[in-house]
Amino acid sequence: MVSPPTAILRHAVLLVTGALILVPFVWMVSLSIKPPGEIFRASFSFWPTQFYGVENYTKALTEAPLPGYMGNGLIVCALILALQILVCAPCAYALAKLRFPGCNLLFALVLIGLLPPQVLSLPLFILGYQIAILNTYAAPIFPYVVSPFGIFLFRQFFKTIPDDVVHAARLDSLSQSAIVWKIMLPMALPAVIAFSIFSVVGHWNDLFWPLIAVRDQSLMPPPLGIVAFKYTEAGNDYGPLMAASTLVVLPLVVAFLAAQKWFVEGMTRGGVK
Repeated sequence: MVSPPTAILRHAVLLVTGALILVPFVWMVSLSIKPPGEIFRASFSFWPTQFYGVENYTKALTEAPLPGYMGNGLIVCALILALQILVCAPCAYALAKLRFPGCNLLFALVLIGLLPPQVLSLPLFILGYQIAILNTYAAPIFPYVVSPFGIFLFRQFFKTIPDDVVHAARLDSLSQSAIVWKIMLPMALPAVIAFSIFSVVGHWNDLFWPLIAVRDQSLMPPPLGIVAFKYTEAGNDYGPLMAASTLVVLPLVVAFLAAQKWFVEGMTRGGVK
């Protein structure tokens, strides 16, 4: 039983932390509806004296191919997620439910793979150049097909599923592949949703690797497109730039709010074992 002072302190810390996280987003939305003359005022007010949101959002959508950038981001994130699940689920099943020599060593290598992707950016760039996929749709996809975090999360969730379920499926003459896709993955739906949110948010917001691998504007994902928009169209006009940033962030916020129940369940159940 948590004492009242502890509960009050805990909620106060959470409220302060949440407020600090939300401040940049509130600032972004506020600037996106303000005219240029009000953006650099010394005093801050969320709502402008002159509403300029229609002009800023219209300029963000028309003076740069923002819908094209978001379409590129949708294609890239969807392909990455599909390939990651296709690869990670069988790998996680093998590490969680099969016993073979070197299993623990392979899992240790997976944990090493959780290092930041920037560490491998140079060899990945050289590899992309050698196989001639730079500046194509494949360029922002191929480094992320295998996700060590996805393997780790699915493995932890699969280990919470009783072994009797797997044994019963084998008695029904199901193959290992069928067990993965027909038994394990449907039972791990919360983990799939949690990983999907991590994957989509991470790659939708990814700027580092696309900045290296993509040059053609028609292939740019949203963050790289906003950078290009800043230097080519928006210049020092921060209203349309903040409007473009708001439009890019909005789908992620809506998706997270819609799936937050499964996100929490997937993260907590995966850490029980």
